[in-house]
Amino acid sequence: MKLIKNIPHETPLSIKDEVSYLPGQIVSKTLSQNAHHSLTLFAFDKDEEIATHESSGDAMIVALDGEGRITIGGKEHIVKEGECIIMPAKVPHAVYAKEKFKMLLIVMFS
Repeated sequence: MKLIKNIPHETPLSIKDEVSYLPGQIVSKTLSQNAHHSLTLFAFDKDEEIATHESSGDAMIVALDGEGRITIGGKEHIVKEGECIIMPAKVPHAVYAKEKFKMLLIVMFS
């Protein structure tokens, strides 16, 4: 049984090319999910957003392309390609694409 799905195994690849932009949309691609973790790729068109919400697990955003504004506990942070940021569990957070923005979201649950 493969725990990571929807991308080739044993093949070098550019992870940011595994999810595509669509006009006016947020595209997501789940790579792995269970009671302990979630790995999801996202592609946000410019000005798209995920509204403020909370998670029961710690979440890490790895910026793959473009620039996003991440709001954590009311404080805004800018993340760019190659950077990452942690959103602590049970702290309200949101994601806004200042320009087209791709990210890998890793959430760890206890």
